[in-house]
Amino acid sequence: MGSIKAILRRIHEDETGHIDVAVPGLVAGIGAIALGIGAATDTDIASIAGGVVLGLGIVASGVARHRGIDYDLYERIEVLEKK
Repeated sequence: MGSIKAILRRIHEDETGHIDVAVPGLVAGIGAIALGIGAATDTDIASIAGGVVLGLGIVASGVARHRGIDYDLYERIEVLEKK
């Protein structure tokens, strides 16, 4: 069993689950850039597509966070309430 300092360092440096939140954020960023380019060049298709991709990225970020964090939390709470 390691020291508490080593355990806390390992938890802090652990990158498990970060990709779940990073990908939707990246998609939203790409959508925002496309929306900005479409608005600057007065291109309707690029603006609409960028807005749709941005919206989907924002929704996907919320879903990924909910699935990755909230489900585990609710499961732990349910286990504790049964005891």
